[in-house]
Amino acid sequence: MSLLRLAGRPLLASMFVAGGLNSVRNPKEVAPVAEPVVRPVAERVSALPDRTEQVVRLNGAVQVVAGALLGMGRVPRPAALAIAATLVPTTLAAHRFWEAEDPTERAQQRIHFLKNMSMLGGLLIAADDTGGRPSVWWRSRHTARGLRRDAHLVRRSVRATARPATAAGRVRAKLPV
Repeated sequence: MSLLRLAGRPLLASMFVAGGLNSVRNPKEVAPVAEPVVRPVAERVSALPDRTEQVVRLNGAVQVVAGALLGMGRVPRPAALAIAATLVPTTLAAHRFWEAEDPTERAQQRIHFLKNMSMLGGLLIAADDTGGRPSVWWRSRHTARGLRRDAHLVRRSVRATARPATAAGRVRAKLPV
């Protein structure tokens, strides 16, 4: 693992572990801000809890677990995707700069919104990072190509040996027993 990955993953994950712990411990602080986003999503997704505080706590738990996994380098790609999935509703709930009327507050919320979008970009890059190893997609294509090549060679080999064997069989059939 490169030094950049070794340092970068925990740095990226730290914000989500800290924020997720806060959401798990104090969901009542975050619930009022999350309400405008949680209600419409909870109505469409029946698997989510009914209460906003429970959804906030679940979101925080996902961020803590996935952040810890990303920081430790364990299943970093799925962990980064999980955090990215929680970051979108978090950003839409907490940083609605378009609704702020005070110019100073609007500027602060816009900065936080763009910061979260930047972190989302980093998470998407981390989710695509194969750590210098070929991806599963590349390995499967490469294996399939090798199998096709091997099958072609076997077919040519069988044809090449079958022709002389057939000719020998014809000659032998003509010989007296």
